[in-house]
Amino acid sequence: MADTTNKTYSRRMNPLLKTNNDTGFGTNAANYGGRFINRDGTFNTRREGIPFINRFSIYHRMLSMSRWKFVGVLFLAYFLINVAYSFVYMLIGTDGLQGIVATTMWGKYKEAFFFSTETFTTVGYGRVNPVSDGANMVAAIEAMSGWLSFALATGLIFGRFARPKAFLLFSDFAVVAPFKGRTALMFRFAPYKDHHTLTDVQIRVNIGFKTIPEGKTEPEYVYYDLNLERTKVESLPLNWTVVHAIDDESPLQGFTQDDMLAADVELYVSIRGFDDVYSNLVQQRTSYTYQEIFFDRKFVPMYRESEDGKTTILELQKLNAYIDLKKS
Repeated sequence: MADTTNKTYSRRMNPLLKTNNDTGFGTNAANYGGRFINRDGTFNTRREGIPFINRFSIYHRMLSMSRWKFVGVLFLAYFLINVAYSFVYMLIGTDGLQGIVATTMWGKYKEAFFFSTETFTTVGYGRVNPVSDGANMVAAIEAMSGWLSFALATGLIFGRFARPKAFLLFSDFAVVAPFKGRTALMFRFAPYKDHHTLTDVQIRVNIGFKTIPEGKTEPEYVYYDLNLERTKVESLPLNWTVVHAIDDESPLQGFTQDDMLAADVELYVSIRGFDDVYSNLVQQRTSYTYQEIFFDRKFVPMYRESEDGKTTILELQKLNAYIDLKKS
Protein backbone atom coordinates (compact mmCIF):
# COMPACT_ATOMS: atom_id res chain seq x y z
CA MET A 1 0.00 0.00 0.00
CA ALA A 2 1.08 3.63 0.29
CA ASP A 3 4.19 4.84 2.06
CA THR A 4 2.86 5.96 5.42
CA THR A 5 6.03 5.59 7.42
CA ASN A 6 5.58 6.77 11.01
CA LYS A 7 1.94 7.49 10.22
CA THR A 8 -0.54 4.87 11.31
CA TYR A 9 -4.16 5.33 12.27
CA SER A 10 -4.38 4.23 15.90
CA ARG A 11 -7.73 5.58 17.07
CA ARG A 12 -9.77 2.97 18.93
CA MET A 13 -12.38 1.41 16.64
CA ASN A 14 -15.94 0.65 17.61
CA PRO A 15 -15.71 -2.88 19.10
CA LEU A 16 -19.22 -3.68 17.84
CA LEU A 17 -18.12 -3.39 14.23
CA LYS A 18 -17.57 -6.78 12.64
CA THR A 19 -14.49 -7.16 10.49
CA ASN A 20 -14.55 -8.97 7.16
CA ASN A 21 -11.83 -11.63 7.14
CA ASP A 22 -12.90 -13.14 3.81
CA THR A 23 -11.54 -10.50 1.42
CA GLY A 24 -8.60 -12.64 0.32
CA PHE A 25 -6.11 -10.03 1.53
CA GLY A 26 -3.79 -10.51 4.48
CA THR A 27 -3.33 -8.33 7.52
CA ASN A 28 0.47 -8.00 7.53
CA ALA A 29 0.96 -4.32 6.71
CA ALA A 30 4.71 -4.63 6.13
CA ASN A 31 4.38 -6.93 3.10
CA TYR A 32 2.04 -4.94 0.85
CA GLY A 33 3.01 -2.39 -1.78
CA GLY A 34 0.65 -0.06 -3.63
CA ARG A 35 -3.09 -0.54 -3.88
CA PHE A 36 -4.74 -3.95 -3.61
CA ILE A 37 -6.98 -3.58 -6.69
CA ASN A 38 -6.23 -1.41 -9.73
CA ARG A 39 -8.84 0.97 -11.10
CA ASP A 40 -9.49 -1.38 -14.03
CA GLY A 41 -10.41 -4.17 -11.61
CA THR A 42 -7.24 -6.24 -11.91
CA PHE A 43 -5.37 -7.26 -8.80
CA ASN A 44 -2.17 -5.35 -8.13
CA THR A 45 0.06 -8.38 -7.67
CA ARG A 46 3.09 -9.82 -9.46
CA ARG A 47 4.04 -13.46 -9.27
CA GLU A 48 7.60 -14.70 -9.00
CA GLY A 49 9.35 -17.99 -8.30
CA ILE A 50 8.50 -19.93 -11.48
CA PRO A 51 9.49 -19.26 -15.12
CA PHE A 52 7.61 -16.50 -16.95
CA ILE A 53 6.43 -18.92 -19.64
CA ASN A 54 4.56 -20.93 -17.00
CA ARG A 55 2.85 -17.82 -15.64
CA PHE A 56 1.99 -16.11 -18.90
CA SER A 57 -1.50 -16.73 -20.32
CA ILE A 58 -1.54 -16.15 -24.08
CA TYR A 59 -5.27 -16.80 -24.21
CA HIS A 60 -6.05 -14.15 -21.58
CA ARG A 61 -3.74 -11.64 -23.23
CA MET A 62 -5.37 -12.13 -26.63
CA LEU A 63 -8.85 -11.79 -25.13
CA SER A 64 -8.10 -8.74 -23.01
CA MET A 65 -5.92 -6.62 -25.33
CA SER A 66 -7.47 -3.71 -27.20
CA ARG A 67 -9.25 -4.30 -30.49
CA TRP A 68 -6.57 -2.64 -32.62
CA LYS A 69 -3.74 -4.48 -30.88
CA PHE A 70 -5.57 -7.76 -31.46
CA VAL A 71 -5.99 -7.06 -35.19
CA GLY A 72 -2.35 -5.94 -35.36
CA VAL A 73 -1.14 -9.14 -33.69
CA LEU A 74 -3.13 -11.27 -36.16
CA PHE A 75 -1.69 -9.44 -39.18
CA LEU A 76 1.84 -9.50 -37.74
CA ALA A 77 1.62 -13.24 -37.02
CA TYR A 78 0.29 -13.89 -40.54
CA PHE A 79 3.12 -11.86 -42.07
CA LEU A 80 5.92 -13.37 -39.98
CA ILE A 81 4.75 -16.95 -40.51
CA ASN A 82 4.83 -16.45 -44.27
CA VAL A 83 8.22 -14.74 -44.08
CA ALA A 84 9.56 -17.78 -42.25
CA TYR A 85 8.10 -20.27 -44.74
CA SER A 86 9.46 -18.17 -47.62
CA PHE A 87 12.96 -18.49 -46.18
CA VAL A 88 12.49 -22.27 -45.95
CA TYR A 89 11.49 -22.42 -49.62
CA MET A 90 14.55 -20.36 -50.52
CA LEU A 91 16.79 -22.67 -48.49
CA ILE A 92 15.35 -25.72 -50.24
CA GLY A 93 15.85 -24.01 -53.56
CA THR A 94 13.44 -22.30 -55.90
CA ASP A 95 14.07 -25.07 -58.43
CA GLY A 96 11.59 -27.05 -56.36
CA LEU A 97 8.89 -24.50 -57.20
CA GLN A 98 7.59 -24.65 -60.74
CA GLY A 99 6.36 -21.46 -62.35
CA ILE A 100 8.77 -18.92 -60.86
CA VAL A 101 9.69 -16.42 -63.58
CA ALA A 102 11.82 -13.95 -61.59
CA THR A 103 15.56 -14.00 -62.18
CA THR A 104 16.84 -11.93 -59.23
CA MET A 105 17.14 -13.24 -55.67
CA TRP A 106 14.70 -10.61 -54.38
CA GLY A 107 12.22 -11.41 -57.15
CA LYS A 108 12.41 -15.12 -56.39
CA TYR A 109 11.88 -14.44 -52.70
CA LYS A 110 8.79 -12.35 -53.44
CA GLU A 111 7.32 -15.13 -55.55
CA ALA A 112 8.13 -17.64 -52.80
CA PHE A 113 6.46 -15.34 -50.26
CA PHE A 114 3.24 -15.01 -52.24
CA PHE A 115 3.25 -18.76 -52.94
CA SER A 116 3.53 -19.21 -49.19
CA THR A 117 0.51 -16.97 -48.55
CA GLU A 118 -1.52 -18.90 -51.13
CA THR A 119 -0.55 -22.22 -49.54
CA PHE A 120 -1.10 -20.98 -45.98
CA THR A 121 -4.61 -19.79 -46.82
CA THR A 122 -5.25 -22.83 -49.09
CA VAL A 123 -6.12 -20.46 -51.97
CA GLY A 124 -3.59 -21.95 -54.41
CA TYR A 125 -3.87 -19.83 -57.57
CA GLY A 126 -1.83 -22.36 -59.54
CA ARG A 127 0.99 -20.55 -61.42
CA VAL A 128 3.61 -21.53 -58.85
CA ASN A 129 3.44 -25.06 -57.48
CA PRO A 130 5.85 -27.39 -55.69
CA VAL A 131 7.55 -30.15 -57.71
CA SER A 132 10.43 -31.38 -55.51
CA ASP A 133 9.96 -33.66 -52.53
CA GLY A 134 11.28 -31.03 -50.16
CA ALA A 135 9.01 -28.27 -51.45
CA ASN A 136 5.99 -30.60 -51.39
CA MET A 137 6.75 -31.60 -47.80
CA VAL A 138 7.05 -27.98 -46.65
CA ALA A 139 3.87 -27.02 -48.54
CA ALA A 140 1.96 -29.87 -46.91
CA ILE A 141 3.09 -28.79 -43.43
CA GLU A 142 2.30 -25.16 -44.21
CA ALA A 143 -1.21 -25.97 -45.44
CA MET A 144 -1.91 -27.87 -42.22
CA SER A 145 -0.51 -25.06 -40.05
CA GLY A 146 -2.59 -22.61 -42.08
CA TRP A 147 -5.99 -24.10 -41.36
CA LEU A 148 -5.00 -24.77 -37.76
CA SER A 149 -4.01 -21.10 -37.40
CA PHE A 150 -7.28 -19.88 -38.89
CA ALA A 151 -9.22 -22.18 -36.57
CA LEU A 152 -7.31 -20.71 -33.64
CA ALA A 153 -7.91 -17.13 -34.85
CA THR A 154 -11.61 -17.88 -35.33
CA GLY A 155 -11.83 -19.20 -31.78
CA LEU A 156 -10.13 -16.09 -30.40
CA ILE A 157 -12.41 -13.77 -32.35
CA PHE A 158 -15.49 -15.66 -31.14
CA GLY A 159 -14.13 -15.59 -27.59
CA ARG A 160 -13.68 -11.82 -27.72
CA PHE A 161 -17.20 -11.27 -29.07
CA ALA A 162 -18.89 -13.77 -26.77
CA ARG A 163 -17.01 -12.91 -23.59
CA PRO A 164 -19.44 -11.21 -21.18
CA LYS A 165 -18.29 -7.77 -20.10
CA ALA A 166 -19.82 -5.11 -17.90
CA PHE A 167 -19.72 -1.84 -19.82
CA LEU A 168 -19.55 0.47 -16.81
CA LEU A 169 -17.80 3.78 -16.23
CA PHE A 170 -16.81 4.72 -12.68
CA SER A 171 -16.22 8.20 -11.34
CA ASP A 172 -12.52 8.99 -11.01
CA PHE A 173 -12.96 9.73 -7.33
CA ALA A 174 -15.24 9.26 -4.35
CA VAL A 175 -16.50 12.15 -2.26
CA VAL A 176 -17.38 12.76 1.38
CA ALA A 177 -20.26 15.23 1.55
CA PRO A 178 -23.45 16.05 3.48
CA PHE A 179 -26.31 13.62 2.85
CA LYS A 180 -29.77 13.78 4.46
CA GLY A 181 -28.53 15.60 7.54
CA ARG A 182 -25.45 13.38 7.88
CA THR A 183 -22.13 12.89 6.18
CA ALA A 184 -21.72 10.16 3.59
CA LEU A 185 -19.11 8.60 1.36
CA MET A 186 -20.25 8.51 -2.26
CA PHE A 187 -19.06 7.46 -5.70
CA ARG A 188 -21.03 6.72 -8.83
CA PHE A 189 -20.98 4.69 -12.01
CA ALA A 190 -23.03 4.42 -15.18
CA PRO A 191 -23.51 2.06 -18.14
CA TYR A 192 -22.08 3.49 -21.35
CA LYS A 193 -22.85 0.91 -24.05
CA ASP A 194 -26.19 1.22 -25.87
CA HIS A 195 -28.61 -1.67 -25.34
CA HIS A 196 -26.39 -3.42 -22.79
CA THR A 197 -28.87 -2.77 -20.00
CA LEU A 198 -28.08 -4.44 -16.68
CA THR A 199 -30.83 -5.88 -14.51
CA ASP A 200 -30.77 -7.26 -10.98
CA VAL A 201 -27.62 -5.26 -10.27
CA GLN A 202 -25.94 -5.90 -6.93
CA ILE A 203 -23.03 -4.08 -5.34
CA ARG A 204 -20.71 -4.81 -2.46
CA VAL A 205 -18.20 -2.35 -1.03
CA ASN A 206 -15.44 -3.26 1.41
CA ILE A 207 -12.93 -0.98 3.04
CA GLY A 208 -9.45 -1.81 4.20
CA PHE A 209 -7.08 0.32 6.19
CA LYS A 210 -4.07 0.10 8.43
CA THR A 211 -4.41 0.47 12.17
CA ILE A 212 -2.77 -0.68 15.39
CA PRO A 213 -5.18 -3.11 17.07
CA GLU A 214 -5.70 -2.84 20.78
CA GLY A 215 -3.05 -4.77 22.67
CA LYS A 216 -0.62 -4.84 19.72
CA THR A 217 2.32 -2.65 18.73
CA GLU A 218 2.59 -3.38 14.99
CA PRO A 219 0.11 -2.05 12.43
CA GLU A 220 -2.23 -4.45 10.66
CA TYR A 221 -4.75 -4.15 7.87
CA VAL A 222 -8.37 -4.59 8.88
CA TYR A 223 -11.33 -4.95 6.54
CA TYR A 224 -15.00 -4.09 6.92
CA ASP A 225 -18.14 -4.39 4.81
CA LEU A 226 -19.66 -0.95 4.32
CA ASN A 227 -23.38 -0.53 4.91
CA LEU A 228 -24.91 1.07 1.83
CA GLU A 229 -28.08 3.06 1.36
CA ARG A 230 -28.94 0.60 -1.40
CA THR A 231 -27.20 -2.66 -2.31
CA LYS A 232 -29.17 -3.58 -5.41
CA VAL A 233 -31.39 -2.13 -8.11
CA GLU A 234 -33.75 -3.96 -10.44
CA SER A 235 -32.39 -2.22 -13.55
CA LEU A 236 -29.63 0.25 -14.40
CA PRO A 237 -30.62 2.48 -17.34
CA LEU A 238 -29.07 5.58 -15.70
CA ASN A 239 -26.23 6.26 -13.29
CA TRP A 240 -26.11 4.93 -9.74
CA THR A 241 -24.66 7.02 -6.91
CA VAL A 242 -23.52 4.60 -4.22
CA VAL A 243 -23.94 6.04 -0.71
CA HIS A 244 -22.40 4.91 2.56
CA ALA A 245 -23.65 6.93 5.54
CA ILE A 246 -20.85 7.74 7.98
CA ASP A 247 -22.50 7.16 11.33
CA ASP A 248 -21.88 5.15 14.50
CA GLU A 249 -22.08 1.92 12.49
CA SER A 250 -19.44 3.07 10.00
CA PRO A 251 -15.72 2.29 10.36
CA LEU A 252 -15.09 5.74 8.85
CA GLN A 253 -16.74 7.55 11.75
CA GLY A 254 -14.49 10.45 12.77
CA PHE A 255 -12.07 10.05 9.86
CA THR A 256 -10.51 13.17 8.39
CA GLN A 257 -8.51 13.49 5.17
CA ASP A 258 -5.30 13.15 7.20
CA ASP A 259 -6.67 10.07 8.97
CA MET A 260 -7.34 8.43 5.62
CA LEU A 261 -3.77 9.13 4.57
CA ALA A 262 -2.36 7.72 7.80
CA ALA A 263 -4.60 4.66 7.61
CA ASP A 264 -3.88 4.06 3.91
CA VAL A 265 -7.60 3.68 3.19
CA GLU A 266 -8.79 1.76 0.14
CA LEU A 267 -12.32 0.95 -0.98
CA TYR A 268 -12.98 -2.29 -2.87
CA VAL A 269 -16.00 -2.26 -5.15
CA SER A 270 -17.59 -5.33 -6.74
CA ILE A 271 -20.65 -5.14 -9.02
CA ARG A 272 -22.66 -7.94 -10.56
CA GLY A 273 -25.62 -7.83 -12.88
CA PHE A 274 -27.45 -9.61 -15.69
CA ASP A 275 -26.71 -8.32 -19.19
CA ASP A 276 -29.65 -8.68 -21.58
CA VAL A 277 -27.45 -8.83 -24.69
CA TYR A 278 -25.10 -11.54 -23.41
CA SER A 279 -27.95 -13.26 -21.51
CA ASN A 280 -25.38 -13.84 -18.81
CA LEU A 281 -24.04 -12.45 -15.56
CA VAL A 282 -21.31 -9.84 -15.78
CA GLN A 283 -19.03 -8.53 -13.08
CA GLN A 284 -16.73 -5.57 -12.66
CA ARG A 285 -14.37 -4.48 -9.89
CA THR A 286 -12.63 -1.24 -9.06
CA SER A 287 -11.16 0.52 -6.06
CA TYR A 288 -10.58 3.97 -4.58
CA THR A 289 -7.56 4.78 -2.44
CA TYR A 290 -7.33 7.64 0.05
CA GLN A 291 -5.77 9.70 -2.78
CA GLU A 292 -9.03 9.37 -4.71
CA ILE A 293 -11.40 10.26 -1.86
CA PHE A 294 -12.13 13.97 -1.51
CA PHE A 295 -13.95 15.85 1.22
CA ASP A 296 -16.41 18.71 0.67
CA ARG A 297 -17.36 17.79 -2.88
CA LYS A 298 -20.81 16.98 -4.20
CA PHE A 299 -21.68 15.30 -7.48
CA VAL A 300 -23.96 17.20 -9.84
CA PRO A 301 -26.92 15.49 -11.59
CA MET A 302 -25.89 13.83 -14.84
CA TYR A 303 -29.20 13.22 -16.61
CA ARG A 304 -31.84 15.57 -17.99
CA GLU A 305 -35.04 15.66 -19.98
CA SER A 306 -34.71 15.87 -23.77
CA GLU A 307 -35.82 19.02 -25.55
CA ASP A 308 -38.97 17.38 -26.88
CA GLY A 309 -39.74 15.92 -23.44
CA LYS A 310 -39.98 12.39 -24.81
CA THR A 311 -36.85 10.80 -23.40
CA THR A 312 -34.16 11.10 -20.73
CA ILE A 313 -30.58 12.03 -21.66
CA LEU A 314 -27.76 10.44 -19.66
CA GLU A 315 -24.84 12.88 -19.81
CA LEU A 316 -21.79 10.65 -19.41
CA GLN A 317 -19.45 13.64 -19.72
CA LYS A 318 -20.72 14.74 -16.31
CA LEU A 319 -19.72 11.53 -14.52
CA ASN A 320 -16.95 13.39 -12.65
CA ALA A 321 -18.66 16.78 -12.46
CA TYR A 322 -18.95 18.12 -8.93
CA ILE A 323 -19.55 21.21 -6.81
CA ASP A 324 -16.82 22.35 -4.46
CA LEU A 325 -18.68 22.89 -1.18
CA LYS A 326 -15.84 24.98 0.20
CA LYS A 327 -16.46 27.58 -2.47
CA SER A 328 -20.24 27.45 -2.61
